Amino acid sequence: MTQLTLQPTQPFAKLGLPAPSFSLLSTKNMETLDEKITLEDYRGKWLIFFFWPFDFTFVCPTEITAFSDNYAQFAELDCEIVGASVDSIHTHRAWTQTPREQNGIGPVNFPLVSDFSKETARNYGVLDEETGAAHRGLFIIDPEGVLRYQVITDMNVGRSVDETLRVLQALQAGGLCPVNWKPGDKTL
Repeated sequence: MTQLTLQPTQPFAKLGLPAPSFSLLSTKNMETLDEKITLEDYRGKWLIFFFWPFDFTFVCPTEITAFSDNYAQFAELDCEIVGASVDSIHTHRAWTQTPREQNGIGPVNFPLVSDFSKETARNYGVLDEETGAAHRGLFIIDPEGVLRYQVITDMNVGRSVDETLRVLQALQAGGLCPVNWKPGDKTL
């Protein structure tokens, strides 16, 4: 296997290179909403970093609550999750304080960040410049900060938690994983 030489953080997301850095306000402190999260906070751990278009919409809550409901499975794999949209941090707080049955998401098991400037969505290649919304982008970043997986879908199509877990486990397996590989299967 070849040795990867890391270069300075790239301004745009590209597989196999350091993920674009970010520093964004988060819901880590729901009282003050003044705690920022950076990519560097997650060095030494795997990170699922995902975007959705807007809070208080239809498909978005199904994804966020599914990732939250399955958070323990990611934690067991030494992986953290951070969710992002271009909404304000105040909108994120309102959404997490609104019960699921009232079009909210309720409390979630990972922080949400506000990319209100849209710079991070642009750097990760998910910003729809025409609408100002972020497409559904999901990125797996390794413990060294290198982007190892990305998927960007249409705004109408939610992502699969099961597939994200499978891909994370395949990346952690360290071998060549054939189609439909699952933990316990042989690598090539």
